[in-house]
Amino acid sequence: MPRKIIKRYMPKPERLREQKSLGFLASHLGDPGLWILTRNSVGGAFSIGLFFAFMPMPFQMIPAALLAILFRVNLPISVGMVWVSNPITMPGMLYVCYLLGSWILDVPMQPPDTDGMMQWVMNRFGQIWQPLLLGSVILGSLAALLGNVGVRLVWRWHVSLQWKRRVAIKKLPPPPEH
Repeated sequence: MPRKIIKRYMPKPERLREQKSLGFLASHLGDPGLWILTRNSVGGAFSIGLFFAFMPMPFQMIPAALLAILFRVNLPISVGMVWVSNPITMPGMLYVCYLLGSWILDVPMQPPDTDGMMQWVMNRFGQIWQPLLLGSVILGSLAALLGNVGVRLVWRWHVSLQWKRRVAIKKLPPPPEH
């Protein structure tokens, strides 16, 4: 079951509470709601993590962790989902967000430079921030919604499959006696 696999790799709350570098967050890490794997907790964590994955900001994990604590959803999954945007995927994600925002705002698009997407974003940030932010919020919200719905559908399918297996096993005839 996926729950057992996820639990195996999740950090232990006790070890995190001992980390001095976490400061005031350490006291909140004992909340079992942040570590439990339920359909609602995992779905909410996907929503938060995927939303912040699309935000053009540094340290996306910090607001994802704070909202996970506030809404009492699974903290490790929320923070982990932020890594959908990583150094490999971030340039493409930012460009698509910018294209969407430019199209919605009907703003002429600035062609990207050949020296790299991140350099282009930094050089033109004053000109592109509004379409970039709008596109990021829209795509982040869409990803959050689809992630949450996807988790709930897969979770329900998995539970239904397990239930059908249980019923099928109960219907099997007893083994023959020797």
